[in-house]
Amino acid sequence: MQADTSNRPAHFGDYQNEIYFGGLQGVIPKYPVEFKTLVQRATEAMPPHVLSYVQGGCGDELTQDRNASAFAHWGMVPRMMVDSRVRDLSILLFGDKLHSPAFMAPIGVNGIVTQDEHGDIAAAKASAITGVPFMASTLANDPLEEVIKHCGDTPAYFQLYTPRHKGLAESLISRAEKAGYKALVVTLDTWVTGWRPRDLATSNFPQLRGHVLQNYFTDPVFRSLLEKPPEEDPATAIRTWAPIFAETMTWDHLSWLRESTNMPIVLKGICHEDDARRANDMGVDAIYCSNHGGRQANGGIGAIDMLPGVVKGAGDTPVLFDSGIRSGSDMVKAIALGATAVGVGRPYAYGLALGGAEGAAHVLKCILAEADLMMAVNGYPTLEHVRAQGAQRVDG
Repeated sequence: MQADTSNRPAHFGDYQNEIYFGGLQGVIPKYPVEFKTLVQRATEAMPPHVLSYVQGGCGDELTQDRNASAFAHWGMVPRMMVDSRVRDLSILLFGDKLHSPAFMAPIGVNGIVTQDEHGDIAAAKASAITGVPFMASTLANDPLEEVIKHCGDTPAYFQLYTPRHKGLAESLISRAEKAGYKALVVTLDTWVTGWRPRDLATSNFPQLRGHVLQNYFTDPVFRSLLEKPPEEDPATAIRTWAPIFAETMTWDHLSWLRESTNMPIVLKGICHEDDARRANDMGVDAIYCSNHGGRQANGGIGAIDMLPGVVKGAGDTPVLFDSGIRSGSDMVKAIALGATAVGVGRPYAYGLALGGAEGAAHVLKCILAEADLMMAVNGYPTLEHVRAQGAQRVDG
C-alpha cells in the first residue's frame, strides 16, 4: 500500500498565518523561527559534550562552513504574471507520494540530543506530525524496530553504516526491511572517522561511552559475538563494536547489497559526476549527494556546488541532497539545481534539543513554510517550475 501524505496542509506557508493570528491572542512562537536564534537557544540547551559533537566539523571546519555559505553563490530569478496561488510541492519517491521534497537527514546522536535520551523516537514523532520522512541512523539510542513505530503513516528510510562483520550487516539490513523501512541508505564516507578537533580536545566520542549503540546491542548476531550480554558487560560490548563498526565500501559490494535486500538502495556520499554516472550505470535506485555536513573531510567544496555535476551524472536516477541546508530558500535552490529530495539535518536536531518532537516539527514547518512562500512570491507554482527556472550562479 502506497503512503500518500500529500493532503497534510493546504499550503505550508499557512504556518505563518497561524503564528500571526496567535500573536493577536498574545501568543508568540515557543521556538525560534530562523536559524541563527535556533542555534543560540540550542547552544544553551545542550550539554557541552553533546553540543560539540552536533556542531563540530572536520579540521578547521572550513568545508562545514562552506556548505552553508555556498548557497549564497546561487540565486533564483523571480517570474511575474504567473498564478501561483496554488502550489504543489509533492514528489514521488520509492513508490510513495510525499507532500514535499523534504526529509530528515540521518543524525547519529539524535538519541542523546533530547533530555530523556530518546531523541530517535522524538524525531520519528516529528516525522509523523509533519509528514516529512525520517531517515533513521544505524547509530541510535532505541532499536530501529521501535523507532519506526512512531513514524505513523509517514515513510521512513534506514541509513546503514555497513559493519565489517558480514553477518551483522545482513542482520541489520534484514531487520530494517522487516520493520518496514522503505529504502536502504548506504553511507560511503564513514568507514573511518574524520579529524574532529572539538571532540578530540575533550577526548569525547559518544559511541565509545556506550551511547547510540542500541541497534547493535539488540542485534542477535552482535550479541552472539559476546560472552556476556551488553547490559551485563557494556565495556566489552563497546570494545567489540569499535573494530567492526564500518566497512570500506567499493563498487564490488553492490551485488552483495542487492542480494541482501529488496529495499531500494541509495548510495550516500556521492559528490563527483563520474561516481554518479557509474552508480546510475550499475542500477542503484537513488544517489545521495552529501559530504556528511563537512564532518568527515575538510578542504572540500560546498556540497551545493557539487550538486549540478552529480545530477548530470545521475541521468534519470533520483538525487537526494543534504549538507548546509539551513532554510526554505536553501531547499528551493537545491531543487532548482536538480535535487529530487532535500535533507534537513542540524536544524531539526536543534529543534529536538529545545522541544523534542514538538521542537523538531516546528523547525521543519518553518523551513517548509519559507520554501512555499518563496515559490509563491517568485511565481513557481510547482517544483517543475523551480527546476525549469533553475538557479543562477552569483559571483562576487
